[in-house]
Amino acid sequence: MGTFDGRQADYIEGARRNVPGLEGLHRMTGLLLAERVPQDGRVLVVGAGGGLELKALAEQHPGWRFDGVDPSSDMLALARETVGSIVERVTLHNGDISVAPDGPFDGAVCLLVFHHISPESRKVTLDGVRRRLRPGSPLILAHVSFPLCEPDYSTWIERHVEFGAAPQMDANRRNAARMGMRGKTFIRSPEEEQGYLQEAGFTGITQFYQAISFRGWIAYA
Repeated sequence: MGTFDGRQADYIEGARRNVPGLEGLHRMTGLLLAERVPQDGRVLVVGAGGGLELKALAEQHPGWRFDGVDPSSDMLALARETVGSIVERVTLHNGDISVAPDGPFDGAVCLLVFHHISPESRKVTLDGVRRRLRPGSPLILAHVSFPLCEPDYSTWIERHVEFGAAPQMDANRRNAARMGMRGKTFIRSPEEEQGYLQEAGFTGITQFYQAISFRGWIAYA
């Protein structure tokens, strides 16, 4: 296995270990999108680096075309490797939502991204997604979200770290992961997350997924 193949394997193994029911989340995402996305629809994927959701959705729906955006060129390179032969139905764009085509898109997906970006960037991203969607089109959103008040906040961080811990993670690495969650992520409560969607003009907001520290919503432009 080459260096790049090794990175791909590490990324996939890490995602599956950290996100409960990842394959089920991808399947639910495809199912919910398909309620309104036509068989030849066009889907926007925000935070497409790595390519796992692109690959899953493209395999579920062979008539769909995808535009994926991500600020990391390395992760976009990994996405190209992950999607393999499906890449002919995928166009990747290096940057944030501002580099995405105007659309209009029939649906949008943003998985495991928002806990890495600030509330201000959340608002810009949601506004940008909504403007690019056809009226009534679905957005699927899923990431880390839990109560911010103590002691709940610390309890959920502990649960998140312990669930995703690899067998070889010692106490020092677990503590580093806890500190990283506190200092390097932008976790918001479920109520705040739904508020951001409402402020951006989305309606019909419904939570469809919860697993340990992760939650997922569907909303409509």
